[in-house]
Amino acid sequence: MNNNKMISSPSERLSALSDSFKDVLKTGQRYVKLLDQLAETDDAREMLLATNELVKLDLHNAFIDFPQHYQAADYYLIFMGRLLEKHGIDAVQISENARHEFIARIEPIADSDSFKFTVDGSEAAFTEQGEQEPLFYLDLTNRFFQFNNEALVNYFIVHALQKHTDLELRDAVKPLIAFAEELQDDLDFTINLGILNTDNGEHFKLARPELDLTVIDRLFVATAENDYMLMNLPHNNGAELVLDQGIKLDIAFDPDDYSQQWFFAVKDPSSRVSFFDTLLHYHLIRKWYLDNRGELAVRSDKFVLAGNEEDTAAGDEISEQEYEQPTEVFTPNQEDGDEDNDEAK
Repeated sequence: MNNNKMISSPSERLSALSDSFKDVLKTGQRYVKLLDQLAETDDAREMLLATNELVKLDLHNAFIDFPQHYQAADYYLIFMGRLLEKHGIDAVQISENARHEFIARIEPIADSDSFKFTVDGSEAAFTEQGEQEPLFYLDLTNRFFQFNNEALVNYFIVHALQKHTDLELRDAVKPLIAFAEELQDDLDFTINLGILNTDNGEHFKLARPELDLTVIDRLFVATAENDYMLMNLPHNNGAELVLDQGIKLDIAFDPDDYSQQWFFAVKDPSSRVSFFDTLLHYHLIRKWYLDNRGELAVRSDKFVLAGNEEDTAAGDEISEQEYEQPTEVFTPNQEDGDEDNDEAK
């Protein structure tokens, strides 16, 4: 006899409906508690815990339609807004659109572009809605945050700079950096600022480890029409562009590294200028980089879990030793210089 009955008896259907109501009521109570927690708490860890549970909460029920509710992408954005609000940063404005989706606008470019999270598994990407550029990736469960170098260049340097000034874009980036730093300070996130990092010791490795030296020759030629000086490095391992206010940009490789991996490095006496800033503020560097992006594209590294370790709860401590930054990551893994170069020109 087949135990898989195609049609249940009336009593079984009633019992199933009753159980569904019980499940919905229980889930609803949990859902309301988490919503209140995310909306009202001033504790960053409670914000994180509530968001992580809301993202994973399954409200689907075969018998009963749950009342209007938001989606996982919305909770990520609300979490971002609440954490920025906690630190007194109001440059990111979050509102609900006609489709009951939360969107973000960033001052001083709020009049032109909007942003949302797109969710893939445990990872969410903060994505500009016009060009669909994922500016950074956020993993609440494993507490990762990383900027996407390729998308930063595509959106801010190639696209947004046509509509906004470099100073406006510099200010638009600030709350995104602040969000990353708040995640690190308040919640022990592992963060990767990418080309927004202002540390003088940071090396921004090229996607292609080898470099045709004619690319540097083109920069020599370009400096002839400007007041900047380009000099060979002492070990003939690259060149250094001397800018203003004591700022220098190196395109080089470590002479003691047999692989001769080329990289950019910014030297700034005040440690306030990133490689992104040089692209944003110096037309000479920006044009040279975009014209030769196929060779000069900076690699986009991405944190991943090493081995097959299970997901870690949001409240658990995670050490940096558990993670690695592989050479090839995003899809596309590296900047596609040829297509982007055509757009930039």
